[in-house]
Amino acid sequence: MPDTLPAVSDLESSMLTIIQTFHQYSGQKSNLKKADLKELINNEMNNFIVKIKENDTLDKLFADLDQNGDLEIDFKEFIALIAMVTSACNELFVPKLGQRKTEKCC
Repeated sequence: MPDTLPAVSDLESSMLTIIQTFHQYSGQKSNLKKADLKELINNEMNNFIVKIKENDTLDKLFADLDQNGDLEIDFKEFIALIAMVTSACNELFVPKLGQRKTEKCC
């Protein structure tokens, strides 16, 4: 594998950032525990998602994402979160009269 990637598009760069961010928080285990997910959301997605302060909120989100019931969020389950938030935020970033809404997506 080459030391450097060829020039990538903005979309490809964003995809690489998602991969790198997931592994930054999941570490060697490549799965997120509940505390890892909370830290990732609160640190990396706080402009799009309201900070998670309540354990009940975290428990519900985690249960919804953990499709295989192993009490960890793997990369595919994490991508489901990214897709849901991106879809919810779409309306905020679609140009409407040159102005962007300022509320959070979720």
